[in-house]
Amino acid sequence: MARFITISQFRDNPPLQAQLVDVRSPSEFAAGHVPGAVNIPMDQMESRLQDLRSDIPVVLICQAGKRACMTADLLDSSQREIAVLEGGTKAWRQAGLPLVCCTRARWSLERQVRLMAGLLVLTSSLLAITMNHWWVLLCGFAGLGLTFAGLTDICPTGMLLEKMPWNKKAVSCKPAFPVAGPVQDR
Repeated sequence: MARFITISQFRDNPPLQAQLVDVRSPSEFAAGHVPGAVNIPMDQMESRLQDLRSDIPVVLICQAGKRACMTADLLDSSQREIAVLEGGTKAWRQAGLPLVCCTRARWSLERQVRLMAGLLVLTSSLLAITMNHWWVLLCGFAGLGLTFAGLTDICPTGMLLEKMPWNKKAVSCKPAFPVAGPVQDR
């Protein structure tokens, strides 16, 4: 079972050596992550166990803590010292600690896809009720697209949104705030 480390514990008494692992998606990671963290998305963790150091503690980070806890459960049998940063990146940001931002997007790509699918279904449902019943086919198209994405792990809507200007990587990747405190060795 993983232990929890609070933001204040981490800030006041940072581990001399720890591997910080952000388990969010690459787009969420690029939108803002704890300095020194590496990105190993939760769905890739089992196939990338060799990327985790076994000689130092691993601190798992996500947006609010839930995915990090789920990942810690996956790693329970890996014989590594695992800790979860309580409150995740959200708590880190609220504490005024530095974040590294590599993109202008504030929403993850997955969240943008869910928004687009939801708007498509809502709009077509309203149009089917108020204008013409054939608009309901657009709901079916959205359902077909979501089913295809779930079965194949290929999401055309995500690929399209990824090319939008608000999802482009920043020219330089600098901390959002001045970096303060000790830098962790790895």
